[in-house]
Amino acid sequence: MKTFTNLALSAMAALASLAILPSASSAQSTMAYPEKCKSQGMDMSKADMSMNGMRTGEMTDYQKASMNGMKDMHMNMMQGMMKKDADVSFVCGMIAHHMGAISMSEVELEYGDNDEAKQMAKKVIEAQKKEIEEMSKWVDKEAK
Repeated sequence: MKTFTNLALSAMAALASLAILPSASSAQSTMAYPEKCKSQGMDMSKADMSMNGMRTGEMTDYQKASMNGMKDMHMNMMQGMMKKDADVSFVCGMIAHHMGAISMSEVELEYGDNDEAKQMAKKVIEAQKKEIEEMSKWVDKEAK
């Protein structure tokens, strides 16, 4: 468990430093993160997290696309979690989380070669888009 925790922390630490990666087709480009989920005065693009020595030139295109999507998700989740209202914070965080799931699925569809995995990715996209739409409507109605 400790190894998994350390690995997870290392992966999270790498996320925000990926601003140098080229933008990939992701949920961030197909679905907009609600403005009401963004926190005033937070510029997450300048967050400093190291990649623990991994250079983008050492990554495959698949890895670059995956990490770029994770960076976008992480930044939006941080924005959403800064909301003062616990309910709004939860929903905004979940919207970002779902957008990350869509991004991961899009990367699978582009780079994966297993038909079963691709079918799972398609199901994830369909389900998450519905939930994002529902949650975004709620945020528009409830968030101040």
